[in-house]
Amino acid sequence: MGMVTPLGLDASSTWQKLINGESGVDYITQYDPAITETKIAAEVKGFDPTQYLDRKESRHMDRFVQFAVVAALQAVKQAGIKNIPSEETGVVIGVGIGGLNTLLTQYDVLREKGADRVSPFLIPMMIPDMASGQVSITLGAKGPNFCTSSACASGSDAIGEAYEIIKRGETAVMIAGGAESVITPIAVAGFNSARALSTRNNEPKKASRPFDAERDGFIIGEGAAVLILESLAHAEKRGAPILAEIVGYGATSDAFHITQPANGGEGGARAMKAALKEAGMKPGEINYINAHGTSTPLNDKNETMAIKSVFEKEAYNVPISSTKSMTGHLLGAAGSLEAAICILAIQNGIIPPTVNLTTPDPECDLDYVPNTARMATVSTALSNVFGFGGHNSTLIFRRYEGRT
Repeated sequence: MGMVTPLGLDASSTWQKLINGESGVDYITQYDPAITETKIAAEVKGFDPTQYLDRKESRHMDRFVQFAVVAALQAVKQAGIKNIPSEETGVVIGVGIGGLNTLLTQYDVLREKGADRVSPFLIPMMIPDMASGQVSITLGAKGPNFCTSSACASGSDAIGEAYEIIKRGETAVMIAGGAESVITPIAVAGFNSARALSTRNNEPKKASRPFDAERDGFIIGEGAAVLILESLAHAEKRGAPILAEIVGYGATSDAFHITQPANGGEGGARAMKAALKEAGMKPGEINYINAHGTSTPLNDKNETMAIKSVFEKEAYNVPISSTKSMTGHLLGAAGSLEAAICILAIQNGIIPPTVNLTTPDPECDLDYVPNTARMATVSTALSNVFGFGGHNSTLIFRRYEGRT
C-alpha cells in the first residue's frame, strides 16, 4: 500500500498518528480562508512531488494526480514488484471531483489574459481519469485502466472493481485506490451552502467528531491511498508480502436523495449484506468496522441504524471507529484510505480510535472506540463508505492464513 494523507506522507507515518489519536485538521493555508464560512480543513502538509517525479512532469499534473502517482509508487515499492508485468497489470483510481485547482487557476487566466493563454494541459490535468492514466503511464501498466467516480464511494469502488477484474481472470495484478484534492474556495463554499461542513473554526482539532452529540458537519480533506491487488497464484509465485485477503465487496444505491442517506441507512445495510454474502461470513465474524462516520448528523445516525439492522445483537459487540475524526473526509479517496487502515488494523492488532467523542449521541450507542486506540485481535475488518447520489460501498478484508 501507499499513502499521502493529512497525517503523513506515507503509510507508516499516517498509521502512527492514527493510533496516537492525532488530528490532521488545522486552518486552511491553500487560500485565504477569510472568504469562506468554514476556515479549517485536513490538508496534506510538506508534500513535494519532485521527490518521486520529474519536475517538468509533475508540473503537468494536478495535485490530486500527483498524490495518486506518489501513493502508487510507494505501493509498488512495498509490494516488492521490481518489474511491472505490463499487460497483466491494470489500474483503477477513484476520484470524486477531479482537478478543481487546475480549473480555477486556468479560469482566472481566461478572464485576465484571454482564451489564447489558457494552458493546453488544462483538460488532461483536470479530468478525473487522469489519476489512473498517469499511474498507468508512470508504471507501464497496460491492462484495464479507468476511473470510478461515485462521490465518496469512489476509492472503495475502485478497489472493489479491481477485485472483480482479477476474479474474472482478466489480469493478475491491479493497482487500485483513490485520490482527491479540492480544498478550494468554490468547493468549501459549495459544501457550506449545503450545510455539510463543520464551522467549529475556533477548535480545528476538535471539529471532526463522528457519533458525538455536538457534531456539526464533516471536515474536508485531501490525499490518496493505493493498494496492490494480486491473484493468489501470482502473489505466491513471486513470494509477495501478502498483507491481507480481500473477500467481499458490496455496492448498492439508495435511489432516494442527492445528498441524504436513505432512512435507517437501508442502502448501506444492503451493501454490508452483499459483502458478507460474497465473503461467506456471518456478521458475528467481523472483528472491526471502519465506519463512514462523517461527523454529519444524518450520516452517523443512519449508519448506526444500518449496522444494527445487519448485525442485530452483535452490533453492540463489534468495535467501530471513524478515522475521519483524524484525517478529515478525503472525499473520493476516503474509501481507499479506510480500506488500507482496515488492513493495518489486521496487521498490527490495533483498532484506531474515534477521537473527539466526548458527548455520546443517544441515537449512536454502539462501541465506537472513543478517543484511545485499542489492542485487539483483528482477523476480519469491514469498511463502509457512502456517497452523495446514494452510492454505498462495503469491502471486507481478512487476515491471510495461507491456503486451507
